[in-house]
Amino acid sequence: MATNQNRRTAIKGLIAGSAAIGASGILSSFKAAENEPMDDKLKGNINHAVCQWCYSDFSVEDLCKAAKEIGIKGIDLVGPKDWPTLKKYGLFSSMCNGAEINLTDGFGDKVYHAELHKRYTEMIPKVAEAGYKNLICFSGSRRGKTDEEGWNNCVEGLKPMVALAEKHGIVLVMELLNSKIDHKDYQCDRVEWGAELCKRLGSEHFKLLFDIYHMQIDEGDVIRNIRAYHQYINHYHTGGVPGRNEIDDTQELYYPAIMKAILETGHKGFVAQEFIPKQKDKLASLKKAVHICDV
Repeated sequence: MATNQNRRTAIKGLIAGSAAIGASGILSSFKAAENEPMDDKLKGNINHAVCQWCYSDFSVEDLCKAAKEIGIKGIDLVGPKDWPTLKKYGLFSSMCNGAEINLTDGFGDKVYHAELHKRYTEMIPKVAEAGYKNLICFSGSRRGKTDEEGWNNCVEGLKPMVALAEKHGIVLVMELLNSKIDHKDYQCDRVEWGAELCKRLGSEHFKLLFDIYHMQIDEGDVIRNIRAYHQYINHYHTGGVPGRNEIDDTQELYYPAIMKAILETGHKGFVAQEFIPKQKDKLASLKKAVHICDV
């Protein structure tokens, strides 16, 4: 019969071995996704896009060329002046912009409603005429308002714009941004807050942009929230946490699992890469990220 000391030694060995195997399995799984051969065709399950602002040192034309080669289908956050270039390369303007004032002065403040109505009334028909579907919008800063005041103001400001969006077959999409690090005092900083606004507006022409980077910072629980609120989400952005850099194994989010959860909800929209590359070859970083997310 083994002594107590022997038992303790044996148990420690088993635990250490199991931990090593588990850690190795997780790491190798991430490496397998990260190092998937770059010349393989994409699986076609995810509609990949990329945010133009993250590659501002490239011309829109050069970014379109690279996107086409990678297999990316859409370019996010471009306005009318760049749409002809996207069309030239057969790319979709997956999240249009250009109607918003900025990220802080949004529909949550009545003082900005008149200006926003003017801007969105002009832009919504342009988006429709170009054959696109999504137009971004923002709650703006809280500025001391309660949740209830923010919801009421947003409903008042958005209701006529959502009606116009319905008429033109457009979806107004409010982005969820973190208020902890990057956008202090932003009001639509939790998916639950955004979902409540969707419920109050009661239209399929108002949805949320679930930015995975931002929501990991402000509330975490990313996969559960995607599953719980997916009916209010029509678009996703990526980004590594911390730092908003590459989405590889240098950061805390495991994107293959997140992408699988998104697919399981039946998502048919886009997933756009919105990280700031640290690597010298930025387009190689973009290509790797697309393959990590291509589940």
